[in-house]
Amino acid sequence: MHAFRLSRFLFWFAVFFLIALSSRPWLERLFISYEAQPRAVTPRGDLAADEKTTIEIFEATNPTVVYITTTRRVLDLWTRDVTEVPRGTGSGVIWDERGHIVTNYHVIAGVQSAHVRLADQRTYDAVLVGASPDDDIAVLRINLDENGPAPVAIGTSRDLKVGQKVFAIGNPFGLDYTLTTGVISALDRSIQGENGKPIDHLIQTDAAINPGNSGGPLIDSAGRLIGINTAIFSPSGAFAGIGFAVPVDTVNRIVPRLIAYGRYIRPSLGITADDDLSVRLLQGSGISGVLILRVEAGSAADRAGLRGTRITTAGTLMPGDVILEMDGKAVKTIGQLIDLLDGHNVGDRVELTIRRDGANERVPVVLGRSAQGANGVYMSSRLRWPDLPINPAETSIVPASRQLVSGA
Repeated sequence: MHAFRLSRFLFWFAVFFLIALSSRPWLERLFISYEAQPRAVTPRGDLAADEKTTIEIFEATNPTVVYITTTRRVLDLWTRDVTEVPRGTGSGVIWDERGHIVTNYHVIAGVQSAHVRLADQRTYDAVLVGASPDDDIAVLRINLDENGPAPVAIGTSRDLKVGQKVFAIGNPFGLDYTLTTGVISALDRSIQGENGKPIDHLIQTDAAINPGNSGGPLIDSAGRLIGINTAIFSPSGAFAGIGFAVPVDTVNRIVPRLIAYGRYIRPSLGITADDDLSVRLLQGSGISGVLILRVEAGSAADRAGLRGTRITTAGTLMPGDVILEMDGKAVKTIGQLIDLLDGHNVGDRVELTIRRDGANERVPVVLGRSAQGANGVYMSSRLRWPDLPINPAETSIVPASRQLVSGA
């Protein structure tokens, strides 16, 4: 009897022990839930100096950045109805108090409408003021009231150094007002634009730039605009550490002209030249420059007395003036000449160093206005020259005062 009671006791003890053991986690959670309290916060101290600078730059610049959405019209072939559908998004910066917005040309190219949203969520319909596709710059305008945000602070790009810290603000993948940081990786880069023409003198940065950042500002550590983010180099289409921005000196030269004229009117010399002919005709002469083939009548070059290449009655080629320098800077190709011209405005006075009749001369020229889309230095394909002798041994350099018989 005593053994039976003992066995019952051990049985129930084992049962209760197993129940208690299985209930332990639940009991622990029950007791812990009564005692659970928020953890004490550890004071972090003051922000680091570079963090404070980054925050200040973002808070000061963010109101000047805008979010651009574009639409295009689509025709339904069955119903013949025309509807507007979203085309894409981009970024921009407020240029002045009159509501001008600077962005990339490729952001608004081929669209029917654009809408601009400010940092305070106000949205405006935008109109296109002007564009320079060759520079990937466009200007929009919104009806900004007197309570609108201040325009972005303008810096300079001519004194930038590789290694400077930079900040990019934009709307990558539609994620509005995103800040990324990096440094200037290189200067004076060239890439091919969407129109197939090169875009020169770009700033290269490793600050993350993605689709939707186009048109947004690149800011220096003083909170000033130093570039407009325009493109990335990537095999996949996403950021790969190489981004490009149009330098602000270029932007600050082009935008006022777009606002005033609706297009970028480039300063012009009004000459025709050809790099291949320049090299072949000047071969063996010991000089290197841009040979003037023709001077447009009434152009800046014509008013300054520059001379083009001529052919005599005897069929002798009389090379024209050779441009060696502009304002003391060497000119060896048409591209270099155009780059130097692009740094000036219509009406600016420049000094050309030319080679004429075996001697160097300095000629002052007041730059004129080029035709729309022209750069003021034309290629020789516009000429209708007879076959020219291109062997230097067959070419005599003679005074250009002889009679012009043939040409364009």
